[in-house]
Amino acid sequence: METEFTPLLSLLGGGLIGASAVLLMATHGRIAGISGILSRMLPPTGKDQSLPQGLIFLIGLLLAAPIWIVINGQAPLQSVSNNLPLLALAGALVGFGSVWGNGCTSGHGVCGISRLSGRSIVATLTFMSTGFIAVLLLRHVFGG
Repeated sequence: METEFTPLLSLLGGGLIGASAVLLMATHGRIAGISGILSRMLPPTGKDQSLPQGLIFLIGLLLAAPIWIVINGQAPLQSVSNNLPLLALAGALVGFGSVWGNGCTSGHGVCGISRLSGRSIVATLTFMSTGFIAVLLLRHVFGG
């Protein structure tokens, strides 16, 4: 499997993610961590004033792909494994890691590092190195 290198689109996407994180912090004083936003929307904490801004943020995430299709005329090329047990295990591990690490890649990697949070730096180093090892093993050792 070959990975497409798109430095300009990657830079633009990173800039938009950073801008949205700054905007959310400046306007609502909230970290733009997706797992935190989602957990604040679910019971028992889903009753506070963060529900409307959380819904707007998540709707924006869900609309990104359709907006891309309208602008670009086609969906971005993606490759997802058809190995359902592997996908279920991966999803469970990501969920467990988000809960155990008190946040996800967006909260720790984008917002935490920019605030020089030691916990976020360690969390980001952990999930990035785990991801590197997983890609190495799945692509080059096991031939996936």
